[in-house]
Amino acid sequence: MDLETLLAFAGRHPFLSLALVGLTLAIVYHELSGLFRGYKLVRPGELTVLINRDNALVIDLRAPAEFEKGHIAGAKNVLPSQFDPEHKQLAAARALPVVVVCRTGISAADAAKRLKKAGFERVYLLDGGIQAWQQADLPLVKGRA
Repeated sequence: MDLETLLAFAGRHPFLSLALVGLTLAIVYHELSGLFRGYKLVRPGELTVLINRDNALVIDLRAPAEFEKGHIAGAKNVLPSQFDPEHKQLAAARALPVVVVCRTGISAADAAKRLKKAGFERVYLLDGGIQAWQQADLPLVKGRA
C-alpha cells in the first residue's frame, strides 16, 4: 500500500479516518500518561510476589464493612478521607513497596499519586482492585485486620 492509496481511502472514508486518528492519539496518550504517573500497576499474581518476597504494605481504601467481608491478608484498612501519606506509621514503610487497593482499582489512583508525591519510591496500584483479586481466585481474609 502506497501513500496515494492511503490518501484515497481517507478521502472516501473520512469518519473511519478520523476514528483511526482519534484511537491512535488515545492510545499514545494512555501509554505516555502511564510513564509519568509515578506509580506502577500490578496484577494480582504480581502482588502476591510483592507481599511474599518484599513484605509489601497493602493499604485497602474500601469502607470498613466491605473490608471486613473480605480483604487481602495483612492489608491495613484506611478510609480515603483519613489517608495521610505523612502519617508516622506510614513513614516507617517508605522503603517498602506500598500497594493501594480499592474495589475496582480506580479510586485508589489518587492515593497512589499522593504517596509518590510524599517521597515513597515503590508505589503500586492493584490493577482491577479487589474485584481482579477475586477473579484470579486468590484468597480473602474475613474480619478485621
